[in-house]
Amino acid sequence: MNYLEAIILAIIQGITEFLPISSTGHMIIAEYFLGLQKSNALSEFSRLFAVSIHFGTVLAVVIIYWKRFFTSIDIYFKLFIAFIPAAVLGFLLSDTIDKVLTNVIVVAIALILGGIILLFVDKWWNYKDEEKEPSYLSSLIIGLFQVIAMIPGVSRSGATIVGGMFQKLTRKKAAEFSFLLAVPTVLAASGYKMLKEYKSINSENINLLVIGNIVAFIIAIIAIKTFIGIIQKYGFKAFGYYRIILGSILLILLALGYNLNVGID
Repeated sequence: MNYLEAIILAIIQGITEFLPISSTGHMIIAEYFLGLQKSNALSEFSRLFAVSIHFGTVLAVVIIYWKRFFTSIDIYFKLFIAFIPAAVLGFLLSDTIDKVLTNVIVVAIALILGGIILLFVDKWWNYKDEEKEPSYLSSLIIGLFQVIAMIPGVSRSGATIVGGMFQKLTRKKAAEFSFLLAVPTVLAASGYKMLKEYKSINSENINLLVIGNIVAFIIAIIAIKTFIGIIQKYGFKAFGYYRIILGSILLILLALGYNLNVGID
């Protein structure tokens, strides 16, 4: 992996991490066409790189919403409650999910099904009470929606935003809680995977990790602010169509014989 490839992947991760379009699907396509799955050494580091730049995207959330972490201790309890389901099931089923569900066909189908849901979510649950915050019970239910995102291609942000709207939050409130929930969830998941993959870090590629996180941080800030504006004005339909198109492209590439599964098992 060179610096240009690292920057491209970081830009993709920064854009897709908090949009309901699945960063997994985009990273699979990008790594394949950048040739980062051609050898075990490359695939090991590309996997670690993809995990490490999550720290940059999470830092973007902390910077944008830093006031939320100081206004009330209540938010910490709610995030903890929402975090528990994915934390428990992730610890118990992580290896099983990696072996069974880490497959491009699964990703493609999840993208398409999730896209269909986003086409209609605004009609099902489009609430206007800007003052409503998630209760403790709502936080738990959103956390259960997050468990669905353990299936690659579902999109963690997409699942939790839909969960928030299901709990009668506005689009903006649901998205903001989803972003805040990313802090403990992504840090825990990424930290665990980093411990498993850290041996592929050496003095030659540590600069790539630093640059990747800086780029992902900057792009994520732009993406979050832009996304909030889009959903408040237009809703989620465009993201639904995009997911369906992307999932269909993956299935077409597989049908044409492209081995997109290389390097993600």
